[in-house]
Amino acid sequence: MNEPSHEYEQRKYEVFLKTVGPFLSVLFLGIILAVAQRFNWPEEGLKVLLILTLAVFLFRFLTPSITSRLWAAILTVALWIWAVQYLFNLVDPLYNLLDSMAVTIGQVHVSMLTVLRAALLLLILYLLSKNLSVIFHLWLQTGSGLPAATQALLYKLCKVLLFSVSAVLVLHYMAIDLTFFALFSGALGLGIGFGLQKIFANLVSGLMILADKSIKPGDVIQLGDTYGRINFLGSRYVSVITRGGVEHLVPNESLITGQVINWTYTSSLVRVQAPVGISYASNVQKAMDLMLKAAAATRRVLQEPKPSCSLTGFGDNALNLEVDVWINDPQNGIGSVKSELLLGILQRFNENGIELPYPQRVLHHESIPEILIRSKPES
Repeated sequence: MNEPSHEYEQRKYEVFLKTVGPFLSVLFLGIILAVAQRFNWPEEGLKVLLILTLAVFLFRFLTPSITSRLWAAILTVALWIWAVQYLFNLVDPLYNLLDSMAVTIGQVHVSMLTVLRAALLLLILYLLSKNLSVIFHLWLQTGSGLPAATQALLYKLCKVLLFSVSAVLVLHYMAIDLTFFALFSGALGLGIGFGLQKIFANLVSGLMILADKSIKPGDVIQLGDTYGRINFLGSRYVSVITRGGVEHLVPNESLITGQVINWTYTSSLVRVQAPVGISYASNVQKAMDLMLKAAAATRRVLQEPKPSCSLTGFGDNALNLEVDVWINDPQNGIGSVKSELLLGILQRFNENGIELPYPQRVLHHESIPEILIRSKPES
């Protein structure tokens, strides 16, 4: 599942704020009803108002999370049918009918009423967990001050915890013995070990990446021929967007087992090296000064650390020079900086008479000594 966008989280947060009023009203009416029952005050009007307020709260809280209009309408109708049953005392006959439709499996007695209640409880807990996880993620992004990798790890752990607790509560409500799942979990582990090995390895690798913070959203990495910025860390893959706009989905296992170059792991400073060759007849010191001026005029090149130029060797046809510059935005690409730098150097070389080398070959030959040719006299 992809991470929810900021707009989506903001919308869920607004929905949560809209449900605060009805929730507080339900809580207040519940307290008043308990007090009325304690002192034998009239309570029929309070019950009606409490049921209606509870229906409004559930409608506002549950329906915005359902994207399908059909299921949202079904849930709305179900909520109001439930409210009408309570208001007109139709609950007991319906409950008795549903409870009579039951089956017994071992020591577990399951009726249609239990199944419907468990399904409703599961739906409510699922939507509640979903909303709470979104609110928790929004708080992580806006108020926690934690690194992005830590935020992603805590968000995933929160979702797993909430949904696991929801499933356990539903199973406990249905009176299903949880020890039954011990054997099932062993078989599941065996299946994961053989059939789902790669998927499970990617899941574990994703948790390891989030835990050790070696790679996080926004980092610029190079994996083989793939060079780009990390856009998203998923549970199964990492999204890497290149400078050309191509989005690569790299499995998490490849980042753990393979060699990865993280250009921005501890610092965003990156050195760019540009080798240049000049002819032996050119002024070396003047060429180095021109290369430094070209580096200073290149966009995105930092003045601190300062650019440097050095003579690196004597080639067959040229004096080998190299200019080193520093940038702090490798996510915008390195090739463009190097290209602009080389163009600036070429322009200054042409303006100041610095010659570029051409391949040269020197041929040595020796004169062939004279050969005396004798002709054979005719017989």
